[in-house]
Amino acid sequence: MALLEIKDLTLRFGGLCAVNELSLEIEEGSIRSLIGPNGAGKTCVFNCLTGFYKPSDGEMLFQGQSLVNKKPHYITYLGMARTFQNLRLFKQMTVLDNVMSGMHCRTNAAFLTTVLKTKGQRAEEKMIHDVAKECLEFVGIYDKKDYIAANLPYGDQRRVEWARALATQPRLLLLDEPAAGLNSDEKTQLIKLMHRIRNERNITIFLIEHDMGLVMKVSEKIFVIDYGVKIAEGTAQEVRDNPKVVEAYLGKEEEETA
Repeated sequence: MALLEIKDLTLRFGGLCAVNELSLEIEEGSIRSLIGPNGAGKTCVFNCLTGFYKPSDGEMLFQGQSLVNKKPHYITYLGMARTFQNLRLFKQMTVLDNVMSGMHCRTNAAFLTTVLKTKGQRAEEKMIHDVAKECLEFVGIYDKKDYIAANLPYGDQRRVEWARALATQPRLLLLDEPAAGLNSDEKTQLIKLMHRIRNERNITIFLIEHDMGLVMKVSEKIFVIDYGVKIAEGTAQEVRDNPKVVEAYLGKEEEETA
């Protein structure tokens, strides 16, 4: 059974169909990409998966459990983490505190035990610190754990977001344009990090990305959508050679000229 199954997913905004009967599967332990021109509906798919949008029709199954009508915090609890196109950090908090916030879905301490500083609460607080520190070390910025997040360069802020996502202890990691704003060296490091996340932490990765060079290097399978409809899927070579994909990105006139 696939880790994630999307069956005939449809999302409408009034008369606009942003996602149209999309079906795909994400196998556990894989790295998959969702690509398409601007406005193709890619982020809408992620917003449906993570509970920010309610689909008009279709089914989404994560580990065999339906995600329809589930709240974002519950989906995170189930084991699906996500990063966003635009950074969503607590800019005036420290790097460590930002990553610790990702552990919220894994904690049990009630208000009273927190106030009284019980033994169980202290043990849980130590666990949160330890997990956050380990995640920061994993992404390579542990030495900046006490920095204010807003004072970090953009590339390091991205790493804070990845560390926070890892702190939720996911089985599936959704990355929405993780290479946006990164330079060439940072993109190379990102590719290595994604492989380490999959190989060392056994986390499946599903990403949206516009950098085709990165997509082709890291993805074992690629799904392509245009106007909310899946037009192709396959390996990097199969997608690259698909005339529907070429037309979607370049337009029919340019394809014929080429």
